[in-house]
Amino acid sequence: MAIKVDIISDVVCPWCLIGYRQLEKALEIAGLQADIRWHPFELNPQMAPEGEDVAEHIARKYGATREQSATSRSHMDSIARPLGIAFDRSPDKRIYNSFDAHQLLHWAKDTEKQTALKLALFDAYFSRSEDISDREILLAAVEKAGLNRAEAEEILNDQRYAPAVRALEQRWQEMGITGVPAMILAEKGLIMGAQEPERLAIALQKMAAQAA
Repeated sequence: MAIKVDIISDVVCPWCLIGYRQLEKALEIAGLQADIRWHPFELNPQMAPEGEDVAEHIARKYGATREQSATSRSHMDSIARPLGIAFDRSPDKRIYNSFDAHQLLHWAKDTEKQTALKLALFDAYFSRSEDISDREILLAAVEKAGLNRAEAEEILNDQRYAPAVRALEQRWQEMGITGVPAMILAEKGLIMGAQEPERLAIALQKMAAQAA
C-alpha cells in the first residue's frame, strides 16, 4: 500500500535532502510505498537576490564559529555519505532565495513529477552549488524533471502561484513548524527533523496500520 507523506522543506536545507534519502530507506525497510507531496518552507524568506556566503550566513544567523561550523559539516557528511549524498563543500558556496523554486514545485504538485523536480533542484544546489534563484538554473531543473519549460517560464513571469505559496508557508508557521524537514505521515503523524531509517520505518508501519 502507499502511505501519504507530506514533506515540508526548503530547497536550500541540507537536512531536507538527508531526510528524504532516509525516508526512501525507511520505506524499503517497512515494505511500503509512499505518495509524496512537497510543501514550501523558506528558512530565509528575506534573502537578497544575490544570496549570501554560507559561512557568513551561518555565523550571522546562528552565531557559530568557523570551528563549530566545520564540526557540524563533518557530522552532517558522516550521515549523508552512506545515503549516497556528496555535498559540494566549495569555500565560496552561497545560500540563495528559494521562493521561485517553491512556486515551481507548487505548480508541479499534481503532475507526478514534483519529486523529480525537487531532486533536480537539490542536485543543482547541493552537488553543483548553482544559484537556484537564477531563472536559467530553475528552467534547467524543470526540463531535467520532464516538465514543460515554456509553462514554467510563464509561471516565473507572472508569479501566479506566489499567493498560494505564501499561504502555505503561513499555515505551517501557524502549526508551530519552525524548522525543516517536517513530515506528516498519513495526515496524522508529525515527524520533525531527519530521522534514522529504522526509527522512521516503525512510524511508517504504525501509520499505515492505522490507515488500513
